[in-house]
Parts: sequence; C-alpha cells; structure tokens
Amino acid sequence: RPSGIQVGKMRVPLGVIGIIYEARPNVTADAAALCLKSGNAAILRGGKEALHCNQAIAACVRAGLEAAGLPASAVQVIETTDRAAVGELITMPEYVDVIVPRGGKGLIERISRDARVPVIKHLDGNCHVYVDDAADPDKVVPIVENAKTHRYGTCNTAESLLVARVVAQRYLPEIGAALAAKGVEMRGCPESLAILRESG
Repeated sequence: RPSGIQVGKMRVPLGVIGIIYEARPNVTADAAALCLKSGNAAILRGGKEALHCNQAIAACVRAGLEAAGLPASAVQVIETTDRAAVGELITMPEYVDVIVPRGGKGLIERISRDARVPVIKHLDGNCHVYVDDAADPDKVVPIVENAKTHRYGTCNTAESLLVARVVAQRYLPEIGAALAAKGVEMRGCPESLAILRESG
C-alpha cells in the first residue's frame, strides 16, 4: 500500500488436528489428505464399526508418507474403540491444537461440552441442491436423485431442493416421480406442490 503496509494472504497451518468421526472409513483417507495438504498433522479417531478398515487405510497413508520422505507419524489413527480415548484427546491442549468432530448431534454436543481444546464444529445444517435455469437437462434428475437417495443416513445427504422458477415446470414432475419411486416424501412451497400435483 502507499503507506508502506504490505497486505497479503498467508496460509498458516493449525498444527495438530484431532478429527473424531463415526462409521464411514472414507473419512480416514479424506481427513488425512486434507490435513496433510494444508500442512497439518492429524490424529484420527473413527467409529468402532470401521476399526479394521480405518487401520488398513492408515497403514496405506503411513506407507505413502514414508515413500514421500515425510514422517509416518504425521497421520495417526487411534486404534482403540474405548470412548475414554476420545475424552483424553479432547482434553490435551498441549498436544492437540484443534478438534473437529464429524457426526451426529450427540457426538458434536459431547465434544463441544467436554473439550479443553478449541473445537471447529457444525451442529445443525441443511444440505441443498439447486437446479439453475441453465442446468444440463441430462444431469438434473440423476444428480438430485443421487444427492438424496444414494445414502440416506450421511451428513451430506440432500435435505432441500431449490429449483429456479423458470425451469420448475420442466423438472419438478420428473424429479418428483424419481424421488417418489424411492419412497422419498416431498414437502414444498404451494407453487412447487401445485406443479407436483398436476403431474400426478
């Protein structure tokens, strides 16, 4: 700046990120990759349902780290399903810089209540799918259907569908039929419901 002040964007790693998540083992690979890419170390604690998968994925990550000349301990997976391990992890600010809980409301509330380490959390959310007026006609229904019905219980399952008014008449009947065929109950604004009712 003319005053001599330098303005810029600097990325600074957080340090050691503890991530606590529930069943899905893909989070082990995803979380490890995101932490490493952003220059952080990770301590991961997955759910008991996927313990063996998490251990296998962690072994692959360690091998990859070693092959790349990085410390294998940069990503660690807690290898016990004992809930006391979570209690220890979230109360060690001298070793862990931030905790990220990923899972249901109960898990996030417990971590938020008991942690002595800063917590980055989400509590309630609403995953949207938006159909724009310039959407590719061949992709609209498959994307909406996949977003809602691929796996109903995940935290990224679609909960709200927003359709541009100018294409609602075109797409809502087909979307409604596809979702109804999979047992999805649709609720909507009066205008959307009228379009769905007209189409049967």
